[in-house]
Amino acid sequence: MATTQATSESLPVIALLGNPNAGKTSAFNMLTGLRRQVANYPGVTVEKASGIIRHNTTKLEVLDLPGAYSLTARSPDEFVVTEILLGHRDDTKPLDAAVVVIDATNLERNLFLASQVLEAGLPTVIALNMTDIAERRGIQIDSDKLADKLGVPVIPIVASTGKGRVALIEAIEKAIGGDKPSPICDWPDAVNQSVEALSAEISKRNGAIGPVTPYELRRCLLDANGEMERKLLASHPDSRALAEFVSEQREKIKASGHSPANLEAEIRYASIADIVSGCLKRTPNTEPTRSERLDNLLTHRVLGTMIFVAVMTITFISVFSWAAPLMDGIEAMFGALAGWVHAALGEGLLATFLTDGVIGGVGSVLVFLPQIMILIALITLLEDCGYLARAAFLMDRVLRVFGLGGRGFVPLLSSFACAIPGVMATRTIECPRERLITILIAPLMACSARIPVYTIFVAAFIPQRMVLGFLPLQGLVFAGMYFFGIVAAAVAALVFRSVLEGRAPTPFILELPSYKKPSIKLILWRSLDRGKVFIQSAGTIILAMSMIIWALLYFPRPADLETKVRGDMQQAGITEPVKIENAVAGEYLRNSYMGRVGKAIEPAVKPLGWDWKIGMATLASFPAREVVVSTLGIIYNLGAGADEESTALRQKLQSATWPDGRKVYNIPVVLSIMVFFALCCQCGGTVAVIKRETNSWKWAAVAFSYMTILAYVGALVVYQVGIRVS
Repeated sequence: MATTQATSESLPVIALLGNPNAGKTSAFNMLTGLRRQVANYPGVTVEKASGIIRHNTTKLEVLDLPGAYSLTARSPDEFVVTEILLGHRDDTKPLDAAVVVIDATNLERNLFLASQVLEAGLPTVIALNMTDIAERRGIQIDSDKLADKLGVPVIPIVASTGKGRVALIEAIEKAIGGDKPSPICDWPDAVNQSVEALSAEISKRNGAIGPVTPYELRRCLLDANGEMERKLLASHPDSRALAEFVSEQREKIKASGHSPANLEAEIRYASIADIVSGCLKRTPNTEPTRSERLDNLLTHRVLGTMIFVAVMTITFISVFSWAAPLMDGIEAMFGALAGWVHAALGEGLLATFLTDGVIGGVGSVLVFLPQIMILIALITLLEDCGYLARAAFLMDRVLRVFGLGGRGFVPLLSSFACAIPGVMATRTIECPRERLITILIAPLMACSARIPVYTIFVAAFIPQRMVLGFLPLQGLVFAGMYFFGIVAAAVAALVFRSVLEGRAPTPFILELPSYKKPSIKLILWRSLDRGKVFIQSAGTIILAMSMIIWALLYFPRPADLETKVRGDMQQAGITEPVKIENAVAGEYLRNSYMGRVGKAIEPAVKPLGWDWKIGMATLASFPAREVVVSTLGIIYNLGAGADEESTALRQKLQSATWPDGRKVYNIPVVLSIMVFFALCCQCGGTVAVIKRETNSWKWAAVAFSYMTILAYVGALVVYQVGIRVS
């Protein structure tokens, strides 16, 4: 349920935050009933999600902040969380309170973030989640005693079932406008003295940077990455002098026997250990728990890898098989709509614009939805039950060789179905360079849009024979294109690792979440949410690109061309209306602006073994790769309905010749085409999403350019080598 800006401005604002896998999203759904608005924070690719809590007369706005392990910002997500809590974002209203969601099965680790939030100075409520799982594991937490020690309310909840919702809302109501919580950590005198000295130094200089809390000053001194220092001091006219002063204070802290880099973790965990010692009891269990037995199996180097391969295979088969009828239904629906509009309006510019430009463009956007939503649903299922973290742990060893880490596993995995959700999934990667590399290589994974291209050419030109007596050659070529994309992505990652500046991949410290029954509500909600984001962000650009391509394929329309074609067909004795209409459409296409460009670039594509028709079909397929098949159908006078299963199109391709009578298509040419489509970035949606996720057209242009060059060189090498050995 949406709410207007005017209404939300008058409501108290609550921030909901917590560690990844602590159940924060489930808690948000529990509090708001899935009433969620999504947008991007200006200037960054981090999403902001908000909703309304309604209970009796209570009405609150809640911000669902990205998951974060700490306020020591190391990723875009964590930096946005820190900025919002400290009130540094002009696009976000000041917070009235914070709710920290904590996993009851991992109390000590989750209290690290909570201890930082308490020092930020906001009225705070602790939501102790997954208490049911904790009880089953023999973990007993005295929430009242924990609340006394922390100085803030601690409310036990089970977010997946809604248990504790009313108590949590009531605690939030009481917290708003209440006293600020007291810090739980006792810092060494050397740190406190440096904080006071830095505060005085900032105050005495002109151009004050505004009120700065002791927490922010401490972060300046202890943050090894210097993010807080740069943020606070960048606008100060004496920023260089202040930076030198910060360095001097760090040296003083070191001289006192403390390491600024390690001190925070030491102090916080010591304080947390003291707090939980009287609140937490664990029932001794000498037998391995079910979770431990599962972990021993699922993270095993050999057996775990075999299970991983099986799970991923089932996942992809499910995506392809389940999405296919839905995609066919969407195409049929838009085809029927286009037919109805065409029948109502007849021939002409308006009818063609609406059917091919608008309806076809919208259809090219929505046809991706089944794959995206099914893939997101399956990944959410694996994530929510706890398996995905184990898979990422297994893949970290492999990905680290290529300058990536375990967090890059899910984005690359998602890209096999569609690069769009794959690129969107990179937001959880902390290291900026690692995230950028993952974004740039994700489109090289063999997405489902390449399947029609592979299918038509493999079926038409690769012989149906067995290799070694039991392996089908066509299947081997088809699978080989998938592995080819993986190898190309690995090589590209190595190149980007060496040329892009930035720190090496961050150590992959992974907290294995608890195994639990997945939430059907969460799976459905996240699938719908990702689908909505795709339509709002990439969909508009895909539609615009589709309409531009339509215009280039439609114009110009010589007045006498149709008459000439019909006359030629009658002279040839061809009277079938369908054949005549297809011939007219093909001639218009060949004389369109896109057709002229195709003929103009023939000298550039001829070294690949291509004629102008292949070059033109490739250009026309920029919004979506699979368009190349229907474009070839029009070029060869078969109409736009030709697809990868079309026997007539296969026959046309097999019989196509150059002016001198040579066959256009042979094995080297076919392999050249497939290699080009395996490596190129012929997908307007992917380019649009890369722009959205990097917040820059620069990296979208880099991805498109390097993949196009790579595709051309790869196709050139394959063809030139092929014709010499064949």
